[in-house]
Amino acid sequence: MGQGPQTAGPVIGVLGLQGDVAEHARALSAVGARPVTVRRAEELDGIDGLIVPGGESTTMWKLAVIFDLMEPLRKRVGAGMCVFGSCAGMIMLADRLLDGVPGQETVGGIDMTVRRNAFGRQVDSFEADISLAGIAGAAEQGGPEQGGLFRAVFIRAPWVEQTGGQVEILGTEPATGRIVAVQQGPLLATSFHPELTGDVRVHRLFVDMVRDRT
Repeated sequence: MGQGPQTAGPVIGVLGLQGDVAEHARALSAVGARPVTVRRAEELDGIDGLIVPGGESTTMWKLAVIFDLMEPLRKRVGAGMCVFGSCAGMIMLADRLLDGVPGQETVGGIDMTVRRNAFGRQVDSFEADISLAGIAGAAEQGGPEQGGLFRAVFIRAPWVEQTGGQVEILGTEPATGRIVAVQQGPLLATSFHPELTGDVRVHRLFVDMVRDRT
């Protein structure tokens, strides 16, 4: 392909209600995507994919209700839009939630049961090396697809307790064996925060998913 519009990166929204919006935008720019902030339902129409950032899942849910975003998000997810959720975003993409506040709702889309704050409170935050499927090794720009080691940051992180048959498990936390990264079709979720590291391989994986569908 020559120069022109075909070479432009995909437009990927970052849900801008609460959380690590700027951090995700920087990572997306670093891998050739065009990030935009999404706060209104009509803004969903102009994007090729969406990131639901890390933050506080109950606040994110309440603001999504206030901004009339829950049903539009569910419709776009149901229609096959690529979405990546990190930490609170993983909670928002779960079909089933444990330890949520009374009445807490999710957008859903991934056939999984997620336990909120499973790894503990803020003081229990930690880092761990995760063997993550779908990303190249750290020193391999175009390396093998089977997986590479990723230094993951966990902050009040959830974990996945159960998955359905269509969910691919991409990574587990080594000390507990708990599931911390999954994919189901166009939906990707991690319980850790790749946006808080200088490692953009998870964002590259997601952008490649978006490119494959646009």
